[in-house]
Formats: sequence, structure tokens, C-alpha cells
Amino acid sequence: MARVFTKLGKEITIAVKASGPEPENNPRLRVLMAAAKKENMPKENVERAIKKASSKDFTDYKEMNYEGYAPYGIAVFVETATDNTTRTVANVRSYFNKAGGSLGTTGSLEFLFDHKCVFKIAPKEGVSLDDLELELIDCGVDEVCEDEDAIVLYGDFQSYAAIQKYLEDSGYEIFSAESERIPNDLRPVTEEQRAAIDKLIEKLEEDEDVQNVYHNMMEEE
Repeated sequence: MARVFTKLGKEITIAVKASGPEPENNPRLRVLMAAAKKENMPKENVERAIKKASSKDFTDYKEMNYEGYAPYGIAVFVETATDNTTRTVANVRSYFNKAGGSLGTTGSLEFLFDHKCVFKIAPKEGVSLDDLELELIDCGVDEVCEDEDAIVLYGDFQSYAAIQKYLEDSGYEIFSAESERIPNDLRPVTEEQRAAIDKLIEKLEEDEDVQNVYHNMMEEE
């Protein structure tokens, strides 16, 4: 839970720095505040993240991506938000090297992942999944599915703003709005190989500068 709060706090600070502290004028901040509420993030944490963006001592976060190979040829894509890129790249490179992998150049593995925006919304009475998919197809949504008490929408990342605007204008409650990198070439691994790769992924995810880690390792059967 602490990791979720840290990640959301950074995203809120970045959103405020980019477009101001007023949710009504900042679409990204609106959905992040909704996500914070859904995750039961304390109000003071949200307020602290908003204030941080306007502090004169605040060094802006940079959103940086790192791409590399874990052992056994598994592609790993790392998204970070950092106030010290020198520290972050050194740490990320060290994790890869110690695990027997290697950090690649920026953009070298991007083709292996589809960059999607992912919205979780509340179901609306009288609107079926098929109806919703037809309703949203012109906004860039290409997949609609159910997930427990929410409906999940996937679309091309470039359509993020258009999808959010349509959902808000149509009165849908947005639980969260994120981006995801979905692998398009899954690779099988043995149990022993998976254990070694999982160690690298865990190490990356423990780093406070790391926001998300994606890979193309096939799920366990």
C-alpha cells in the first residue's frame, strides 16, 4: 500500500507541476485524485503532493524510461519518475548487471510493447459492455472488459485525453486512468528461469524512483 501511495503522490506532483493545482482545470489531476480516493490514500498525503509541486525547494521530477534484457532474453521496460537521473540510471544499470542482464539504449525495446491507456470506470445502469464498446470506439477504445466491480477500457495511449473527456462529459465515474505497456511477444520460461527474472523485477520495483516495470515473460500456467 505504501508503494501505491508513493507512486500516486509522485504522479499528482508531476500533474500539478504541469497544469496547476486546480482539479477543474487539470484533467490528469482529476483522475489521480479519484484514484487516490479509491485506494484510500489519506487526504493529507494528497495535499502534501499538491503542495510539493509549488515549493521553491522542489526539484522537478523527470519521467525517464529504461529498457534492457533480464537473463534468458526477457525484455524489461522500466518507467521512473526521479529528481536525480544520474542516481536512477546507475541504480537501474546495477540491478540489471547483478542479475546477469543488461541495460539497453532508449527506444531499443519499445517495439516489443504496445503503449495503452487503461481506464477503470463504474458500470452504468442500462449500458451493456457491447453498447459501451460501440459508444467509445470513435474515441480510440479498442477493448472493453469486466473486472470485479469495475469496467476496464483499453485504448491507444494517444487517445488518453479524448477517452477521458468523453467519459467525464457522459457522466461515467472514473476509478483510475493509467498507462500500461502490454507485451506483444510473450516468451516462455522454466520455473528456475522465472525465479531469477523475478528477483530482478522485485529489485527494480523496490527502488523508490521506479513507477512501473513491464516484461514479456509468459504468465505461469
